[in-house]
Amino acid sequence: MTDRGFPTRRLNNAYLSWAYEEVLQRASDRVSVAWQQGFATSVEAPDEATRVVRLRSGEVLTADLVLHALGHNGSQPSAEAIRIGEFAEQHGLDYVAPAFTADIDLDWVPAGEDVVVRGMGLAAVDLAVLLAEGRGGRFERDADGALRYLPSGREPVLHFGSRRGVPYRSKVTSSPIGDPVQLELLGDDFRERIAARDEPLDFERDIWPLVAAELLLGYYRELFTGHPDRVLGDWPGFAAALRGILAADGGFESDALTRLIADHVPEPEDRFEIAEFDRPLDFAGVDAAAVASSAASSAAATDAAPATRVPSGREGAGAVHRRVIAHIERDLRQRTRTENSAAQALFLTMLFSFISIAEIPAEKWNARTRTRVLPGRWHTFFSYLASGPPGERLEELVALADAGIVRFLGGDVELRLDEAHGRFVASGSAETPGGRTRSRIDSTVLIDAWLPEAQAVRSDNPLLRGLVADGIAEEVRIADAEHDGSTGQIVIESGGVLPGDPRQFALGPFTSIPGAGAFTRPGIDSLSFRLHDRCARAILAAAARSASLQRAVEPQLAIR
Repeated sequence: MTDRGFPTRRLNNAYLSWAYEEVLQRASDRVSVAWQQGFATSVEAPDEATRVVRLRSGEVLTADLVLHALGHNGSQPSAEAIRIGEFAEQHGLDYVAPAFTADIDLDWVPAGEDVVVRGMGLAAVDLAVLLAEGRGGRFERDADGALRYLPSGREPVLHFGSRRGVPYRSKVTSSPIGDPVQLELLGDDFRERIAARDEPLDFERDIWPLVAAELLLGYYRELFTGHPDRVLGDWPGFAAALRGILAADGGFESDALTRLIADHVPEPEDRFEIAEFDRPLDFAGVDAAAVASSAASSAAATDAAPATRVPSGREGAGAVHRRVIAHIERDLRQRTRTENSAAQALFLTMLFSFISIAEIPAEKWNARTRTRVLPGRWHTFFSYLASGPPGERLEELVALADAGIVRFLGGDVELRLDEAHGRFVASGSAETPGGRTRSRIDSTVLIDAWLPEAQAVRSDNPLLRGLVADGIAEEVRIADAEHDGSTGQIVIESGGVLPGDPRQFALGPFTSIPGAGAFTRPGIDSLSFRLHDRCARAILAAAARSASLQRAVEPQLAIR
């Protein structure tokens, strides 16, 4: 592995296992470690100094301190999931509510069946792997190096759609070659200004314009300084004009910005604009042009309407389907080739921005930002740009489309429960060479391929629900004059301490402390490591206090 590589989950598992064994070997002889495998259901406090962890088996563990490292948790069904589930049961259909893909039994999905899949993030990519390669198919490269999928005949047909209609952006494997990546607007000065600010922060008003400006500056700095042969003019001149436009209201969405970029970046594929990057299927851009060119070439060659990658007779598999494939192929070109290193600068700028924003104290945000915008728009956009699958997974997705196993419905996917015919009906859309085009498919199987929403009081984990019910923890609830809501996470204090018990600690995505655990690259002082360091020190301090208290009590016990 290099510092720009992305380990597989299997390799990550091997590394973490090795690291754990190293910790044990290097530990003091005063340290012992024991594993107790079981399902913890509750933690009780029979006295001030003792904590009892109860297991489902009836066994108990006695401890001085407890750390809850519960990871991601499932949740009880939402109102929508219940409604869809009842419709499915009434009509003899099959529905899979949001869950952790790797934990779902999908053996029952029939071969050849049309399956509607809502969601195109990592859970959806995992689903494609399980229902294709996981059923005996295999990938191989032809003589030209193109990836092909050889079906086993046991695969269903997966129709993917989502709000954006495209997968998360590919992991980036290139390296910057121009000026160093740096934050201009969200660095140390920014955090100092935030610390001195009294008015609550609104993400969309106060922070998003700065993020957009950072991304544009980061991308074009690398393009101009790393690839001067692909631009007109130099970085100082372009940067001055860019900063001037960004300083104006609505600068990153203005026609002036579009003209500036077009005047200085001749190749459309080298251009980056926030809105089109975020919602590519809403724009008749480079991908649509590629589809039109491909269709014209195919029609000329076959003297017939093009049907590339589209088996006949399937609704929703025409121009919209080809438009999504063109987008994926462009994304792979941009994010896996050295000549497109500006994509790596974009990724690093986003990562540094995310870490900087994560350090803003929670109490600085207004209620709507903290309960809706940060966990919704901001974290979702971050995942879309910076936390997508490795390039080979998207290449496999295109190969599955070639083989007829995967179809793309497009963006703004809508689901209709067809009572008259007892079917799920899904539709999507995209800008294509022929204008806004819609797709449609009806099916007896629906899978919602995204992770369950984090809600402590509705968690499927009784231990987490019990922490709230017993008053040891409470969900984050924020209210102001404009909004009242909850993040669904539990409040933790500095060092991970649970407010209701100084002998219990918590770490992970179910807590109120934000983290960026996926990005632990060398040299970036990962936020997750910093959080874990703080928690480890808090636990050691609590252990020292406990030991000191015990030493103070023991002589009195001896006298008695």
